[in-house]
Amino acid sequence: MDELPIDTTHPAVREYLALIRLQVLTPLSLLVNIATLMVCTLVLEPNLGDIAKLYPSSISPKPSMIAVFIVAIYIGQVGYCILLVFSRKPETKRALIKGCGFPLMLANWVMAFWAIAWILQAFLLSTICLGILLVLLLYANVVLLIYHAPTGKRPLDIAFIHAPLRGFLLFPLGVMFPYSLFVTLGLTWSPGEPQHYDRGQWAGFAVMLGVNFVGLLVILLRRDIVWCAAATWICASLWSEKPKPYPVSFVVVMFTFLHPAALIASTLWAWLRGRRRGTGPIALPPDGQDPVQGGPAGERPAREVDTEALWG
Repeated sequence: MDELPIDTTHPAVREYLALIRLQVLTPLSLLVNIATLMVCTLVLEPNLGDIAKLYPSSISPKPSMIAVFIVAIYIGQVGYCILLVFSRKPETKRALIKGCGFPLMLANWVMAFWAIAWILQAFLLSTICLGILLVLLLYANVVLLIYHAPTGKRPLDIAFIHAPLRGFLLFPLGVMFPYSLFVTLGLTWSPGEPQHYDRGQWAGFAVMLGVNFVGLLVILLRRDIVWCAAATWICASLWSEKPKPYPVSFVVVMFTFLHPAALIASTLWAWLRGRRRGTGPIALPPDGQDPVQGGPAGERPAREVDTEALWG
């Protein structure tokens, strides 16, 4: 067979082929992810939410609110797939190919496997899948932040690349990985024994305090609206699921108000600092210097004399 009439080792050709692969594999992985979770939620009994209710813990979220959060992630990923097909800017293509393309595609497959493991109540496998999901999404977000930072010149990149990846990261980081780990370690109680709801309360307090404190720093330093909205929603899903031990309830209710307050305070501080820089003092010339000519005050600049007109 004759060789292809193109050089597949050329960097531009390799990037083009990588983009084509992502345009095929990323929507496919998203469809598999959506189909798996729909079957595990709407068809099978017990479904994902029912199993979560069978194993309540000190950091159990409200299943309906987590379902809404996952739907929001899917909507963002649909926009991501549309941008993946119709993007024309080279900066956007580089962010898709070298930034988050393959980690996000793998993350969708891992999330589908997690749903199957959760339905089978294989909680150790579920925790491993969520750990892999967390590593993939953390890597994708760090690469995007360092090498393909969001900019106002490309608002579609912010809306359909950075925002879905940031929200997807909060799914395992903010609630599901710690919760699955608690179930694996046996830090749960029987649904018929709510009097034991304080089991693992201080471990839950420490986990929620650490995760939300990191999120608070991100919101303060980067004024991250997506992180603020996702973290606030997750905190609300935690304290709305009853019963909850007091230390965990206290910390998640506190951060439900702290996250938006930190975003508002950071935005106001940046705005005031910008105004202060824009209205700084006006630099005046030194004493004894003419402000127009730049020379000593009282001296007139030298003029060119026409000697022929002077002597006739």
